[in-house]
Amino acid sequence: WCKVKGITIVGTGDFTHPVWLRELKAKLKPTDRGLYIYDGMHFMLTVEVSNIYPQGGRLRKIHNIIFAPSLETAERINAVLGRFGSLMADGRPTLTLPSDKLVEYVMEVSPDCMVVPAHAWTPWFSLFGSNSGFDALEECFGAQARHIAAVETGLSSDPPMNWRLSQLDPVMLLSNSDAHSPAKLGREAN
Repeated sequence: WCKVKGITIVGTGDFTHPVWLRELKAKLKPTDRGLYIYDGMHFMLTVEVSNIYPQGGRLRKIHNIIFAPSLETAERINAVLGRFGSLMADGRPTLTLPSDKLVEYVMEVSPDCMVVPAHAWTPWFSLFGSNSGFDALEECFGAQARHIAAVETGLSSDPPMNWRLSQLDPVMLLSNSDAHSPAKLGREAN
């Protein structure tokens, strides 16, 4: 679908799943641009994780995206995250790990990684979600908010809506489409 739509770079998704990581390692070839290539398509190593944990007297449910610069880094991240949930259970693993700790541990593995809150405005499983989220980046990520360089807006908002919240001024706004339905790739693009 990427080739049909003219998309030249896409996230791999799900690098935490051992079977998918094995597939990525077998098929992807590194490029000199920090990306990987397979069948003419460029890939970035990505995964979305589900963080579910109590904080501030509430159960928080936040999805975060992790970008890794190499397969070796992805393996090291998996070794850490495997302590907080089953990586075999799902492509988007559920982790009993607060978002600030996720960022801390990922940055300890490699400061070249990125952690980005996913679909920040959906009611469930999001940074600003009305049912399980927070009111501020710092409330969710604490001192680790300094490592949050971007927020993924999702389909629940548009740029003008995000521009109204001044706390987002210092971060980049991303708008990813997901690959759960390949025909819908590119409905949102950075």
